[in-house]
Amino acid sequence: MANILIVDDDVNVLTFLTIHLSEQGYTVYQAKEGIEALKILNKEVCDLAVVDVMMPFMDGYTLTEKIRSQFNIPIILLTAKSQIEDKEHGFRAGTDDYLVKPFEPKELSFRIKALLRRYDHKTDESILRIGSTMINKQSYEVTIGNRTILLPLKEFELLYFLMSKPMQVFTRDHLIEHIWGLDYEGDERTVDVHIKRLRERFSKLTDDFQIKTVRGVGYSLEAKRQ
Repeated sequence: MANILIVDDDVNVLTFLTIHLSEQGYTVYQAKEGIEALKILNKEVCDLAVVDVMMPFMDGYTLTEKIRSQFNIPIILLTAKSQIEDKEHGFRAGTDDYLVKPFEPKELSFRIKALLRRYDHKTDESILRIGSTMINKQSYEVTIGNRTILLPLKEFELLYFLMSKPMQVFTRDHLIEHIWGLDYEGDERTVDVHIKRLRERFSKLTDDFQIKTVRGVGYSLEAKRQ
């Protein structure tokens, strides 16, 4: 099931929605204000955000704009107002949907499911995610939280291949054939060198994954258990 971020300064609303959504199988993250919400989004992979408009320090419109500029996830705004100006403000900020308080929790569930289906259809198979790490084969970028890393071509292709098949063990010959091609004239040490470089680059940046050496066989990428 999907991971849902709920942002509301009302503890009662947070508790009520968390119970309701958890019962449906969603994993729910809670934030009482915008800064806390952005910290969660930079650490955890969330599939949708439910954001209250009226919050201290950073209102829901501003938070929506910030989420939209950094993350490709659907957003539902919650508000106590139903004026057309407020709805216009919300959609200009980048929200996907709008729900006026008080509302039936079932209605929120329907809207969440509809948005997740819509965004799932948009999901690009060239994008892989493990934890807060995302790798995009179209742009050849690796993103960890709000940090973007550009890798040399073969390092990128090797990392992408391993991330696309986590927990599977690949021999050096298999990796050479897939990444460098059948006509490659180098030796197995090429794989070892590229694996070493990837480990050096990412070991200090994230613990979302590790590239393990399987002695006598080859390599495997292991994702961190959530």
